[in-house]
Amino acid sequence: QVQLGESGGGLVQAGGSLRLSCAASGRGSSLSRYAVGWFRQAPGKERESVAAISRSGENTYYADAVKGRFTISRDNANPTVYLQMNSVKPEDTAVYYCAAVFSTFAGPARRGLSEYDYWGQGTQVTVSS
Repeated sequence: QVQLGESGGGLVQAGGSLRLSCAASGRGSSLSRYAVGWFRQAPGKERESVAAISRSGENTYYADAVKGRFTISRDNANPTVYLQMNSVKPEDTAVYYCAAVFSTFAGPARRGLSEYDYWGQGTQVTVSS
């Protein structure tokens, strides 16, 4: 069973930066074998895709709302996936979740919620104006 854990959330001023991390634990759960996505859910809103990265790291996806400000990356040597958030805005305030799905090495970045099998508990990001 793969268990995902997010870290790095917190309170940040608008225009600032934050880096979220996602790591896996559990037997056979090296995150290097999975495609990973970051999602967010603001109060009263549906969960939405933010960014995704393929298992190899060669393919990425970004939602229009974060394109040019957020960067997803991965370190498969120390299996962790990061979401670097720059120039944050108050509308970025949400609980951020990472999700993973087992993938072949050449598999794509996956943007849909239903494409993922494993989810973390989420980390709160609050952007003050």
